Amino acid sequence: MSIPVDLDKLAQAMARYRFAYVLTSSERGAPHAVAVNAALQGGELVVDEAGRRTRDNVLRQPEVALVWPPHLESDYSLIVDGRAVVADSGLRVVPTRAVLHRPTPASPPAAPGACGSDCVEIT
Repeated sequence: MSIPVDLDKLAQAMARYRFAYVLTSSERGAPHAVAVNAALQGGELVVDEAGRRTRDNVLRQPEVALVWPPHLESDYSLIVDGRAVVADSGLRVVPTRAVLHRPTPASPPAAPGACGSDCVEIT
């Protein structure tokens, strides 16, 4: 289940979280995740400290995602997609999309051969 977040309200959404993971892609396309503190300044997400591998990945592939994990399993994660540039020892990310996301709440197991609660069977 995803809920779009208006980018104008991103700072308000971020205030509920402690830290984020920034996700980049290696030259082989493998994901690389590191925990960071990100702040919204002038419409950009600023990550003051990013490691060498993260900066190298951004130089090759500037499309990144930041994920703020939920405090509780029933809460939403905040996911922000954006385009990053290397700035000194960190990153500056222009957000392009943001959503609050969590798995669909668990439901009783479906009958054998039937799909789960989020599908509609066509007969």
